[in-house]
Amino acid sequence: MPVAVVIDSTAYLPPELVQAHRLTVVPLTVVLNGAEGLEGVETHPADATLALSGRRVTASTSRPAPEQFAQTYRRLLDAGADGVVSVHLSAGLSGTVEAAQLAAADLDGRVEVVDSRSAGMGLGFPAIAAATAAAAGADLTGVRDAALAAVARTTVWFYVDTLEFLRRGGRINAAEALLGTALSVKPIMHMPDGAIVLREKVRTASRGVARLVDLAVEAAGTDEVDLGVHHLAAPQRAEALLAALTERLGDRLHDTYVSEAGAVVAAHAGPGLACVVVHRRPEG
Repeated sequence: MPVAVVIDSTAYLPPELVQAHRLTVVPLTVVLNGAEGLEGVETHPADATLALSGRRVTASTSRPAPEQFAQTYRRLLDAGADGVVSVHLSAGLSGTVEAAQLAAADLDGRVEVVDSRSAGMGLGFPAIAAATAAAAGADLTGVRDAALAAVARTTVWFYVDTLEFLRRGGRINAAEALLGTALSVKPIMHMPDGAIVLREKVRTASRGVARLVDLAVEAAGTDEVDLGVHHLAAPQRAEALLAALTERLGDRLHDTYVSEAGAVVAAHAGPGLACVVVHRRPEG
């Protein structure tokens, strides 16, 4: 068997891509108003949207246990995989990478863990690159390097209606959240080094979508690109975002993927999220 590729549930890949690339998904855990569930298995985007719409909301997430990863790795290796490349949610946002590394440490170098420094398709594109390399016969090092190269070619921009959910989850500082609330502004964020950073503020949701388009086109440069678009309870925003980017990028745009963000990101971003992930294709 070729090298197996493992991801976590925050990639938000369409199910057909998971199946086509033979990816193995390890879910994170979400707790919404006291109800605990595995993301994508027991807890879905609609559950998060409903819970977060209440006046009193408690939302938290937790990484998979190292033993969950260890069991997954052993199962794949026992089934005949030459090795495992495990690509995960940014270490700046979650302990998922650390849990995977702890599990990998006991498997004699047969598992390589990659920090995507991102989430959503920012994790999905490196996983697809890894799986494509594996299918072409690359060894463990080659598959890992394919994932790392895709990480370096991927940029994430996102808009949220409020900074409150990010503040509650500790993903941004209180001063930034207070500033956004006081001025009633709409924040645009990015993840330059695996942590969430406030890039700029706009006044309306429509302006937020327009700025995401501008920033995504800027990130694409002159390269041919693939796009991932995510939303949470805002399908119209996702449609508007993709339509505008399709027009702006023209024949430089190749594959596009649209999906709703899952409960883990929902717990920290809140309803209204709109996100674009730009993956610059390698030359040749």
